[in-house]
Amino acid sequence: MSDRNDEGTAINFSAALRPETPATALPRARGSLRVASARSSDCSRLRNLFQSGSLKILFPSTAGRNDLLGVCINTAGGMTGGDRFDIAAEAATGSRLTLTTQAAERIYRSQDGEPGRLSSRIAVGPGARLDWMPQETILFDRSCLRRKLDIRLADDASFLMVEPLVFGRATMGERLRHIDFRDDIRLTRGGSLIFADAIRLTGDASDLLGHAAVAKGAGAVVSLLYSAPDADLFLPLLRDLMPPGGGVSLIRPGVLFARLLAKDSYLLRQTLIPMMTLLHGGPLPKTWTL
Repeated sequence: MSDRNDEGTAINFSAALRPETPATALPRARGSLRVASARSSDCSRLRNLFQSGSLKILFPSTAGRNDLLGVCINTAGGMTGGDRFDIAAEAATGSRLTLTTQAAERIYRSQDGEPGRLSSRIAVGPGARLDWMPQETILFDRSCLRRKLDIRLADDASFLMVEPLVFGRATMGERLRHIDFRDDIRLTRGGSLIFADAIRLTGDASDLLGHAAVAKGAGAVVSLLYSAPDADLFLPLLRDLMPPGGGVSLIRPGVLFARLLAKDSYLLRQTLIPMMTLLHGGPLPKTWTL
């Protein structure tokens, strides 16, 4: 199934899921979600929605907000090897869409080493904005995940991404002796690639993260990306909020990128939430503050 954005570019919302596994294989979770917002008078409304399998979305009441807020839910309760999830989201001309999650996403042990796969595609039309703010992804020992995020922006569109990543549960003394995590982010504006970020972390994560050039022993990290016509204005404001374990740069005009490190997710949130509130332009979804 496909749709077209306001520039006439075809958007393929339906991803080809992995063929059915043999009856003797372990059960695997599948989920597909597509959602689109449209401008209506002085607010944004739901224009298109499809959901199947273990991916669902709720739209809580947002009195006083002019954006459409969607809360994504993985009813499988996490991901493991062989699971496959696909998300497509679009903010059409002049609309504003905010997407978050009900809770942290847990990536459990892959029993056979097969990776779980999460593919997300985002399109933001002229004068529109989309804020992508999932809660933490928590990697467990022996987890294996391939994650991709593809963002396409119109020339004057705005996009905010917040992707927190947590390496095990520090309070329980967990040690990640082996993980296989690969993350790939691509951002294009007007058809031109303007930002790319890739992470590959394979092996003893606790040892790798201890190196000064990697994470200096941090147990949580977040990538924050803001691409908008006014991104330049936020650089000094974010630098004032930045802790010693983080940095922010204006990659190019209109593209702001920050990465923060912390001992655990609790300490990460203490710094992250003020930054998110600043760039989001108002109160965060309640799921982030419960």
